[in-house]
Amino acid sequence: MIVTDPIADYLTRIRNAQMAGHKVVEIPSSNMKKSITKILYDNGYILKYKFDDEAGKQGIISIALKYDSATKRPVIRELGRISTSGLRKYSGAQDLPKIINGLGIAIISTSKGLMTDKMARKENVGGELICYIY
Repeated sequence: MIVTDPIADYLTRIRNAQMAGHKVVEIPSSNMKKSITKILYDNGYILKYKFDDEAGKQGIISIALKYDSATKRPVIRELGRISTSGLRKYSGAQDLPKIINGLGIAIISTSKGLMTDKMARKENVGGELICYIY
């Protein structure tokens, strides 16, 4: 199986695991995926995560998915790729998109590392728009 876009694969694995009602999803590891996972955790979209660098040659990220206790629906309603390997999307600090009027987050790859759109606005840095979550 050849994955040309590892970030799109990461998002799809989370989406599929939620649709199937899984509690935990395992994803092949990379530094960028680890950063995205930390951002998801810090913003309350996932319960917890574990980086297992011993497993296989690249390691595995285990993510405990979060569901609403009353409705049993996933906390992450939608997540999608913005910039793709075929079409990169960049944005300056002033032009960063607001996801559902600021209720969701966009993850941006900046010169200061991966951060949310809110943090990028505060730091006044633009960059590549990686994905959005709400």
